[in-house]
Amino acid sequence: MLNQKLQLKLSQKLSPQQIQLMKLIQLSTLEFEQKLSREIEENPALDTINENLDNEKDEFDIEDNSEKEEFNDDEIDISDYLSDDDIPDYNLRTNNHSEENENAIPFASGTSFNQFLKNQLHSFSFNSEDLKIAEFIVGSLDQFGYLRRDLIDISDDLAFSLGIDAQEDRIQKILDKVYLLDPAGVGAKNLQECLILQLKRKKITKNISNAIRITEDLFDEFSKRHFDKIKTKLNISDEELKDCVGEIEKLNPKPGGAYNENTKINSSIVPDFTIEIVDGEIKLKLNSRNAPDLYVSQEYKNMLSGYSESKEKTKSQKDAVLFIKQKLDSAKWFIEAIKQRNQTLIMTMSAIVNFQKEYFLSGDEKKIRPMILKDIAEEITMDISTISRVANSKYVDTPYGIKLIKSFFSEGIKNSKGEDISTIEVKKTLENIIESEDKKKPLTDDQLTKLLNKKGYPIARRTVAKYREMIGAPVARLRRKL
Repeated sequence: MLNQKLQLKLSQKLSPQQIQLMKLIQLSTLEFEQKLSREIEENPALDTINENLDNEKDEFDIEDNSEKEEFNDDEIDISDYLSDDDIPDYNLRTNNHSEENENAIPFASGTSFNQFLKNQLHSFSFNSEDLKIAEFIVGSLDQFGYLRRDLIDISDDLAFSLGIDAQEDRIQKILDKVYLLDPAGVGAKNLQECLILQLKRKKITKNISNAIRITEDLFDEFSKRHFDKIKTKLNISDEELKDCVGEIEKLNPKPGGAYNENTKINSSIVPDFTIEIVDGEIKLKLNSRNAPDLYVSQEYKNMLSGYSESKEKTKSQKDAVLFIKQKLDSAKWFIEAIKQRNQTLIMTMSAIVNFQKEYFLSGDEKKIRPMILKDIAEEITMDISTISRVANSKYVDTPYGIKLIKSFFSEGIKNSKGEDISTIEVKKTLENIIESEDKKKPLTDDQLTKLLNKKGYPIARRTVAKYREMIGAPVARLRRKL
């Protein structure tokens, strides 16, 4: 039996231009600059010099209706490409460029952590094969300086990759030399070994000796902050224990990480927006650092003019004109896309600033209002996905530091007065409570919950634990200090 069904489907498809526009919106300032550079290189119809200074207009109109040189051809119509109306307005004049000249951010380069260690290996009297093994060990260290691999695995890799037959005891002897490299602690298999290596490089005193005993024999008790057990087993006083723990806490748990932080290529954040407070008013600017004004190449237009004036049109000329039209279309669309991108960014950020006006005027994070993507999307009648693209990848330079726009979005809860407050306010209050607590008797999650409830934040203990983890605070036992 044949069954017939009628189904209605509603679908929405984005054009290639719309997809490209969404990609442009998502780009950060640095990525956008790189995109501009690539587009200028790939499309000769794009120019950074305006050759039509006598015909300036305020707006670039992709559908131009001004006076055009008329030409009718049955196959190719180029009249729309002969207009001189190519003055872009995508630089939103009121909010785009800062008044000051933007200086380029210098990028630092230096020796990598891996190469830094390899250079030190030449201070040892290795034979050629042992040096290769040592370099292989150094190359196997992670970014923090730890050797996370078993010696048997390193032995196998040496045999397969370098053709070196090295047993574990031989590799261990070479590893003992790696332990002597700077910074102290590199080559360790775990945190415990890393701390021990650093302590043994220090001048041995009573405190250092006790600290070594703690890391070697009582590391589990130390990591769990069971100080009473440590005192009993070492038979030391509270003051002596405090000095020993102080020596351990001075050590670097990530020796390689410290080097990388100092020598890595500068990847400083370039803010996409700048906010200034002038006479109690918020001034918002879009950072167009190093982004040149783009124009449609006059040279390409002249080529089309020459074609229109030509009486005889060969096939090669028509092919050339089709190529030129394609490049001009791409150039016009790209300029228009930049205009739309900047308008979208300004509209979105302006709406966020208006929504969070109290915070931007005061800098008090407790004044950040509950705000979700939908709030801004409804305000400027845009899709939530567009707002998300702006919020997730853009930064704003405020008088209170550079902030990720996403950080201004938060869920809301009701306080004891029935007022809507941001979860950011709750987390900030929790952070202040933890900072001011007695470090010898840190507050448990239950105690933190009671204090927050007294302050007018009716939240459960599980929620407090979640917020505590979000602000990077460990449990009470691990926050305890002597």
